[in-house]
Amino acid sequence: MDISVYRPGELTSADRAAWTAMQSKAHLHGLPGLGNPFLSPDFALAVGRSRRGVRIAVAREAGEPVAFFPYERTAAGVGRAVGLGLSDCQGVVHAPGFTWDAQELLKACSLSVWEYDHLVEPQPAFEATRTGYFASPVMDIDQGYEAYLAELRSRSPKFTGRTLAKGRKLDRDHPAVRYVHDERDPAALRTLKEWKSAQYRRTGRSDRFAKPWINELVERLFHTRSAAFAAQLSVLYAAGRPVAAHFGLRSERVLACWFPAYDPDFAKYSPGLLLHLRMAEAAAAEGIAYLDLGRGQKEYKDSLKTRELTVSEGWVTRRHPVAYGHRARRAPVRALRNTVHSRPEWFESADKLLKRAGRFRSQLTQGRSGKLRQ
Repeated sequence: MDISVYRPGELTSADRAAWTAMQSKAHLHGLPGLGNPFLSPDFALAVGRSRRGVRIAVAREAGEPVAFFPYERTAAGVGRAVGLGLSDCQGVVHAPGFTWDAQELLKACSLSVWEYDHLVEPQPAFEATRTGYFASPVMDIDQGYEAYLAELRSRSPKFTGRTLAKGRKLDRDHPAVRYVHDERDPAALRTLKEWKSAQYRRTGRSDRFAKPWINELVERLFHTRSAAFAAQLSVLYAAGRPVAAHFGLRSERVLACWFPAYDPDFAKYSPGLLLHLRMAEAAAAEGIAYLDLGRGQKEYKDSLKTRELTVSEGWVTRRHPVAYGHRARRAPVRALRNTVHSRPEWFESADKLLKRAGRFRSQLTQGRSGKLRQ
């Protein structure tokens, strides 16, 4: 096995085509998770235009590519998954039956450590490096939307009936309700980002759209389209205005949910839930197998899911002082976060504290804006 490392722009069109073909056929070989759009060459290349440390390792046998490993690297040799903290699926995209050694891979990439938090299953070479496993809910639509809805009714009849009733009420209260599955209007994307930023501030979370590189990435992805990969903006409109929107990534078989948000003025209609049902219906008609809702405990995910995938987090490390130092810094933060998320009573208290801080920060911002207008 020969491993070569490339900058994103150095990857040949033949290699990109081979990478995409592996993803397209992965489900036929019992590896459906490798078809996730976050593992596509398009996502790695898009991140690479915003972050200089992106690299792609290509493993070859008899001159032919058999595996692709995208990652980010610092000058000190610290490696991260591409878009760590933003990407919902990570790992090595490989041909069926191909195996690799984790230490050999890191050595070829000049990495002392590689950190991940959404590792796709299965990745046997990384088995010993995992530090935790987490559920990633999905909405299965491979049998069609009606089959999905029937299963949802069977599992959660009250939730399903209540949500569909809210959709009918929205139709009655606000004329011209319509859904656009693939909205190309940049103004709709701006509205979504404004909603999402306000939600982050309101709940005390870090505003991702306050980071220039994330804004650049989303704008770049918005204009990225091919048969195998596209960024997709879906919008639910009522009375001529958007009431809910979602920006995610699509591969041939997977729609990865990423940035959902809605207008709080329409909260009583649960527009976010209605939007996800519309997305599932339209995606099923396009031949998508499932919507990946992503790792994380959210009530709406539990309500909409049909099953759960498993993702993991951890570190691949070599015997190197940089690796030990990086893990020593990062491990306590991860452990505290996971402990809080795993204990409902702690998570509820932390969530309330974050929301209280968010309200205070919003009030402070509004006060400053008022003074500036004066």
